[in-house]
Amino acid sequence: MATATQPGTGQISGNVLFYSKPEPLSVDLHKTMGVKRLDGPFKFAKEGHAVPLTVTEFGVAALSSPIIFVGDEKIPLAVMGLNAGENMYLTDAGYFEPGVYVPAYIRRYPFVYANDSAAGQMILCIDRAAEFIVEGGDLPFFDAEGKPTEYTQNCINFCNDYEAERQRTQSFVQLLTDLDLFETKTANFVPTNPDGTPGETQKIAEYFGVSETKLNALPIEKYAELRDNGALGQIFAHLISLAGWDRLLALAMMRSQQTPQAANA
Repeated sequence: MATATQPGTGQISGNVLFYSKPEPLSVDLHKTMGVKRLDGPFKFAKEGHAVPLTVTEFGVAALSSPIIFVGDEKIPLAVMGLNAGENMYLTDAGYFEPGVYVPAYIRRYPFVYANDSAAGQMILCIDRAAEFIVEGGDLPFFDAEGKPTEYTQNCINFCNDYEAERQRTQSFVQLLTDLDLFETKTANFVPTNPDGTPGETQKIAEYFGVSETKLNALPIEKYAELRDNGALGQIFAHLISLAGWDRLLALAMMRSQQTPQAANA
């Protein structure tokens, strides 16, 4: 892993959710900078309606968010909103609603590891566009000797742990892929017509998920392997989490009913 004192002169490319201006953390560039404490620390995540999740987070994340898999790589995401760019669990003040699990992906911000292909290594970066990164912040990145502060070192450790969990998650997804357990799933919404009859079904999401039929059809020895290596518990957490679509739909309906009242107040 890279350290916080990388020279940081290379360009980092690629699009990463929330990070609009990733910049290698460097004592040369950021010696006098740090993080300023702000009210509403999660405002940056307002547009994160689906946030990457590591497999060890499935159990707690399942209590508040549907866990889905997307793309060719079957990346697991915690769904936090029904519409792109709208995190329904985040208040306008920049705080998460009580009881909502905040993924580690969000908690590590503004730090992130980026791949420096030229150097063949991972480099620790900060999002220079983060509003709470300022000159003379409450939590400086470096001390007077140019060494990472305790705050920065804790963040480095967190990012190292996150990277290890990310790799563990890739292995988990590969295991499910090798066992051919994925299938395409849809989340649907059936509105109610003015006369009380069911309306036309609307598809709100299409994603990959574990097929219970395929899971139940596994040879007993393969099923036992999933049980013994802990993967079975994570699979069940994913399956249980899908009931969370109803929570999101109920929240959306409640807010749509409140909006006209607020406008007339």
